[in-house]
Amino acid sequence: MADTADRARQKPRAAGTKGGDPTNRRRAGRRCRALAVAAALVAGAALAGCGQESTVPVLTWYINPDAGTQQELAQTCTAAADGRYRIRTALLPRESTSQREQLVRRLAAGDSGIDLMSLDVPYVAEFANAGFLRPFSQAERSRLTRDMLEGPLETALWQGELYAVPFNTNTQLLWYKRSVAREAGLDIGPRTQVTWDEVIRAAEKTGTTVQVQARRYEGYTVLINSLVASAGGSLLRDPEAGRDVTPAIDSAAGRRAAEIIRTLARSRAASADISNADEGSTQSGFLAENGGFMVNWPFVYTAETTKLDELRAQVENARSTRERAAAERELARQQAVVDDFGWARWPAVEEGRPSAPPLGGIDLAIGAFSKYPELAVDAVACITSAESQRTYMLAEGLLATRESVYDDPEVQEAFPMADLLRESVDEAAPRPVTPYYPDITAAIQRTWHPPASLTEQTPGRAAELIVAVLHDEQLS
Repeated sequence: MADTADRARQKPRAAGTKGGDPTNRRRAGRRCRALAVAAALVAGAALAGCGQESTVPVLTWYINPDAGTQQELAQTCTAAADGRYRIRTALLPRESTSQREQLVRRLAAGDSGIDLMSLDVPYVAEFANAGFLRPFSQAERSRLTRDMLEGPLETALWQGELYAVPFNTNTQLLWYKRSVAREAGLDIGPRTQVTWDEVIRAAEKTGTTVQVQARRYEGYTVLINSLVASAGGSLLRDPEAGRDVTPAIDSAAGRRAAEIIRTLARSRAASADISNADEGSTQSGFLAENGGFMVNWPFVYTAETTKLDELRAQVENARSTRERAAAERELARQQAVVDDFGWARWPAVEEGRPSAPPLGGIDLAIGAFSKYPELAVDAVACITSAESQRTYMLAEGLLATRESVYDDPEVQEAFPMADLLRESVDEAAPRPVTPYYPDITAAIQRTWHPPASLTEQTPGRAAELIVAVLHDEQLS
């Protein structure tokens, strides 16, 4: 990874450009419509081919996998363009690191076929520094970021300039079973702040688990970063310094973060697969009979309410009394699951200090070598509009970056915790904004895994490896 990143950072800037953020499983799958949308796009393309296809500019938007809503937005914004351009989508791999690698290879070769890209937030600085992204002007920035939450906006900036527009964002909450919290005597709710120590004790008391993402992947860095930030520290001291960055993880905050992870991993509250746990496995672990608590993205809630909607439809469309009775039994069981779903702010490290929840999401950027940069700006405005983000939040379970969307009645109904989500996004801890992020996160994952092996020396070893990797003395 270090070699690939170095080639990207050494790539000359494109003429006229200024160079110098698991989690793609976060989706509710509320509607299975991808095939219908694709068919509509094919039909639209066929009509456009009647004398127009050769003259109408086509913008290619590289998207991360979802349930089909980015394709739907491409169709909507193509219609809104009124013949000035069409948007077609190209699918990136599922894993964030694989998405980055594919885009790096193509942009390093000066690929003009990448007009728009859905870019995971940790990689904006790297791509901007390499001259791979078209920066937005001050006038464009003012127009495109109006009503934008501060947390997501920070992920799209590099050296004071806007290189992407936040398209969706994400944060984690502490999800818990209300029945387990009652049994443990834990005072918890949407407006309360519990600590990690309290959650672990409650799980041990009730014989349940605390589910966290601790596989050796980006989701583990998300956990570590927020634990360190919640303890008052940071991973890096001066991320803008490039290779000469100073690691800050070897600190009291870093050691406290390592202590929490080690304590959980060695406790009865740990899941058996904690060293291999990601978003999907923690979701399953929480729903199991011995599940009690979990930190995860909001898709875990919308996935359950989607099942509820599907079962209601089955009851309504039942063709016999027997079929209706079976569907009603399943509906009652699923309703009990949803009713037992509780949520609170991501756990605090120390009592009295608010937590710094994780921040994820996707930013929409324009390729530096695009043949149609001005049209791409117009497409970005449409795709990231409040209405588009509302559509995406309701369909995919990923959060809006525009504050006004959270006040929408339909959003409030679908996300009863919408106000807490907005607060968590605005007060979240972004991962370090640095062009060397891929090397840094790999070094942290290597030294902090497996979770049960952590000691007080772990943060120091991570700091040493970060420096060695950035100066080509070791591989991450």
